[in-house]
Amino acid sequence: MSSPLTIRNLTSRPVELIKYEYNAIAPSLSQGGMTNITHNVTSLFRNFTTPAAPPVAEPATTFVQQDVSIRIEPFASLQTDIKPQKPTETLHLTFETEGEKHRLDTPTFSSNSTTLSPLTENPRFNYTAVHLLEHSHLTLYSSANLTSWMRSLKDDTPLSALSIPGTHNSPTCHRALPSVRCQATSPPEQLDNGVRFFDIRVQPESPLDSSKDGLILVHGVFPISLTGTKYLRDLLVEVHTFLDRNPSETVIMSLKREGTGEGTDAQLSRILRDHYAGDPNRWFTTPRIPYLGEARGKIVLIRRFGLDESLKQEWGGAGWGIDAENWADNTPNATCPSGDVCVQDFYEVLETVNIEKKIQYSQDHLERAAKCVCTLPEQDGVSVDQPPKQPFFINFLTASNFWKVGCWPEKIAAKLNPAIVDFLCRKHNETDGAAPGEARAAGDGSTGIVVCDWVGYKGNWDLVRCIVGMNAKLEIRERDA
Repeated sequence: MSSPLTIRNLTSRPVELIKYEYNAIAPSLSQGGMTNITHNVTSLFRNFTTPAAPPVAEPATTFVQQDVSIRIEPFASLQTDIKPQKPTETLHLTFETEGEKHRLDTPTFSSNSTTLSPLTENPRFNYTAVHLLEHSHLTLYSSANLTSWMRSLKDDTPLSALSIPGTHNSPTCHRALPSVRCQATSPPEQLDNGVRFFDIRVQPESPLDSSKDGLILVHGVFPISLTGTKYLRDLLVEVHTFLDRNPSETVIMSLKREGTGEGTDAQLSRILRDHYAGDPNRWFTTPRIPYLGEARGKIVLIRRFGLDESLKQEWGGAGWGIDAENWADNTPNATCPSGDVCVQDFYEVLETVNIEKKIQYSQDHLERAAKCVCTLPEQDGVSVDQPPKQPFFINFLTASNFWKVGCWPEKIAAKLNPAIVDFLCRKHNETDGAAPGEARAAGDGSTGIVVCDWVGYKGNWDLVRCIVGMNAKLEIRERDA
């Protein structure tokens, strides 16, 4: 028999479980007769009618239905008395929020999350559930429209306070050498499904001539595609097209110089400034973390390269772009000297046994982000002219070893991504000591920027949805301000 079902509410409003239903498996008549069946099942499930059926070799089933009233506050967990005979037994759960009813049938044949069916016309709320069968744990998220999930957040929200899904070597979705390809889907598909951070590596095509703007997309010293050179210019067209369609959104772009040749960071910075990122209506290049309202419809530049001397004088001598130039290599936790970026980027997983270490480092960084409580100008009486103090917590769930097949990006992602979904659903921003069903006092619960490989593989965007869902606690603060 499975363990009792635990339900965690990671939405911004209280939910109440008002009914559950499922098919229970009764013992066969040869194992104790009709009297034992009636006694045992009635004591287990309370609301039960024994089916009149002849003795059979296989267990008989009966339908269990129970009206309940189980209220679960936002960001609270509660263990119920619901205890199906088997973890795979289909549960029919009915939840209510502010008079609206929603039904969940779980588990499904798919391992992905399940959208609850509204039982009310024109519902105001929509929910998604992630059912972790191994732990008999169900997590409820608000079903944000991933194409424009930033729309519900206020303009004075610090961008660094958000839970933001990202991708590592974002455009590497093409046929490529082993360990070069890191993504299952194209950048436009990533954007449509909620990704808002791109990790981009480029190589100047003509580094000695800054009048030429060719920037080749690379991963290390390798091109990202075996079917032809791919350019930053084409990628930016896709990003700007998305932002034009969804002006409530922003895309944070980390740019770094890699590849071969004689190029320098100074040359790259001039090319970017002169040919790409000079339009303030398209790019946010101020050397500080912005508020969301300043960034909507724009690309926010995080630079992992040094500046040409001329660009060091931009913005009153403060420089150009958010400074992540001195990024610690292969680190479980380090803050860039600018103070704007705190990163986990441990990537040397040389053996498969080290994947567990990578999972732990990733979880630790999630918790660092979760403990922060951001300053909201409207709520805390702070001027929006003051830059946000909270850094970007950037958490790479990525690693590889070219020489070991079990440590290629897709193999590591197959273990790391589900582990982080499990962690976010069951443990993220949890503290001990609260009464059952009550919310726990902790930080804002942000994940920071979570940078993934192979997200969206076979249509599974659960990791992205879980990350976006962690903005619910911040939404509560903004709503109650």
